[in-house]
Amino acid sequence: MKKRLFTPGPTPVPENVMLRMAAPIIHHRNPEFMEILTRVHEDLKYLFRTTQPVVVLSCSGTGGMEASISSLFKQGDKVITVNAGKFGERWGQLVRIFTGNCVEESVAWGSAIQPERLAELLKENPDAKGVCLTHSETSTGTAADIQALSRVVREQSDALVLVDGITAVGAHEFHFDDWGVDICITGSQKGLMMPPGLALVAISERAQDIINAHKGIPQFYLSLKKALKSHAGDDTPFTPAVSLVIGLDEALQMVRAEGIENIWTRHENLARACREGCNALGMKLFSNSPSFAVTPVWLPEGLEWSAFNKALKNKNGITVAAGQDDYKGKIFRVSHLGYYDELDMLTVIGGLERALKEVNFDFEIGAGVSAVQKAFLGS
Repeated sequence: MKKRLFTPGPTPVPENVMLRMAAPIIHHRNPEFMEILTRVHEDLKYLFRTTQPVVVLSCSGTGGMEASISSLFKQGDKVITVNAGKFGERWGQLVRIFTGNCVEESVAWGSAIQPERLAELLKENPDAKGVCLTHSETSTGTAADIQALSRVVREQSDALVLVDGITAVGAHEFHFDDWGVDICITGSQKGLMMPPGLALVAISERAQDIINAHKGIPQFYLSLKKALKSHAGDDTPFTPAVSLVIGLDEALQMVRAEGIENIWTRHENLARACREGCNALGMKLFSNSPSFAVTPVWLPEGLEWSAFNKALKNKNGITVAAGQDDYKGKIFRVSHLGYYDELDMLTVIGGLERALKEVNFDFEIGAGVSAVQKAFLGS
């Protein structure tokens, strides 16, 4: 049985990327690697739509979030965070650790904060030094309007705009420079079609100024100041994950070849088809502001997650993501982030049909697959 991964990280890795990483290891301080890293730095600017540096950190996306908070803010700095799910919650956890002054706005899971509410928060907290947002909340499959939210922040305050783009970059339209974002983070194992292990952090000019001016901050490895200093010479401050950077070079060349606008459109189309397939099977969608990266679906009433997941994984080779926290056992999440195409959506919806039949859920066989075909073929 062929195993098929439909989780929002790790996501499938293309064969050519794996082959590049399987080549004999090279040293990270020689010209061969420096040439690769230089190209990676330029291609990351293309991915994020920026002229500013995008540093490569050998850690997960959470490491990039921690590096950003600890590099930009001091103890006592007030930072607004938006908690609309598991990863928005993480912004708040980091701020409380590194500044001790977090204004956390809680939003119902499956919903996104609206610009009007953010404007109110800024008026209530004119001394806020930063606003932490999540573009695509992985736990709920919910997307926020970063362009509009960033505009509100820029128009009403001097606060920095920090964006968790971990499952958004490469799936949703995103313009770092034009939208006035100061920090955006993604991880290698998401839209970049790579194994876990790298965080990519785009840093605006005004964020760079603050980072470079800070002195005496208790940091070492996760220091954006050190990362920026090395980036200027197309280098890294510490030993990088050499094989992963080489794989990233290959993945970014694939992004260039397809074109970032085409990638955004592909993800939107895959997400729409997945949602229509699930709807056709009589399953309800979870988010009211759906992400193009992952689709969360309510488990049909009366079905047990363990039995459904067993039928899906053990009998059909398909792995999806479970719900988290209060929604564990209540929803499941289907990814279409990264290395997926139209036939993959036919496969996963077909697999859902087979698993639903196994657990005796009542639906019209073929309805989901037919809906996906119609979504792609326009009939």
